[in-house]
Amino acid sequence: MSVVDGPYFDDLTAGDVFTGPAVTLDAGLQAQHRAILGDRLPLCLDDSLAEAVTGRAGLAHPGVVWDVAIGQSSVVTRQVVANLFYRGLRLRSTPYLGDTLVTSAEVVATRRVRSRADRPERGKVVLRILTRDQTGRVVLGFDRCALLPCRPGAEAAAAAPDDAAGLFSAPPVPAAAAAPEWLADWSLEPLRPAAERLVVGEVRDLAAGDVVSSAPELARLSVNVAAVHHDAERAGGRRLVYGGHTIGLALGQTCRAVPGLATVTEWFACDHVAPVYEGDTVHSRVTVRGLTPYRDGSAIAVLNTQTSVAGRGAVLDWTFAALVA
Repeated sequence: MSVVDGPYFDDLTAGDVFTGPAVTLDAGLQAQHRAILGDRLPLCLDDSLAEAVTGRAGLAHPGVVWDVAIGQSSVVTRQVVANLFYRGLRLRSTPYLGDTLVTSAEVVATRRVRSRADRPERGKVVLRILTRDQTGRVVLGFDRCALLPCRPGAEAAAAAPDDAAGLFSAPPVPAAAAAPEWLADWSLEPLRPAAERLVVGEVRDLAAGDVVSSAPELARLSVNVAAVHHDAERAGGRRLVYGGHTIGLALGQTCRAVPGLATVTEWFACDHVAPVYEGDTVHSRVTVRGLTPYRDGSAIAVLNTQTSVAGRGAVLDWTFAALVA
């Protein structure tokens, strides 16, 4: 009898490429995603508004797009201990319901983690994720760092090499962001800019949090096969919530704090600083890091959302750019 497991850290080499199953986005997938995470982007709630702004109804929610891409990339991280961070996520185009996404994950760097007597050997793997639609058009690209176990019996790690390429280090976060090219085709006047304007440096706290529920359902919905999101035993006794679940709730809370948020355009940094479990209640604090005027009264905002769990502290530190009208 053979057991399906792996790949482990020591099975991976820079240049290896993995491809997950293709996924067609549809209204059912988007509705279930909304039910779990509380998506509040107006262009994805209102088809008439989406058509007036983008020229077409049925805009796919960016959270649906990146959750599917991350889930497709989990074919290489099914043994993951934790996902540590995302870097440089950029939406290169805007998919619609009916489009089919295909994602490749290339191993671009590996690094052993310092040995400890109280745990098995581990290593960090940086994956370069690229998602295309059915026409070959690039939809999304980003780097993802996963912590993977070594094969049982692996020798203790030597000293880690210097991070010469900076792939394992936090990048500087800019105070300003440019609008993506695809935004030039949108008509922004129907968004009706809000009377309440953002101010650089202001902080907005939400009084109410959101409970984390339907965690394995979201993992299944996004074809995420990482065992720690499905099997409590593999997670050390308590199933871990998929990191995108926390990000999705944080985005919903950010939309409530910043009502004019129309869509997310890119991420600069996104770090999972502590685990999240089903049943936790998460709260978010939003800080305006930068504002670049765009057109028709809109701006490209750099926002930092810090999400915490009562009694345990911070779980997510996420800085991203968004169109705010």
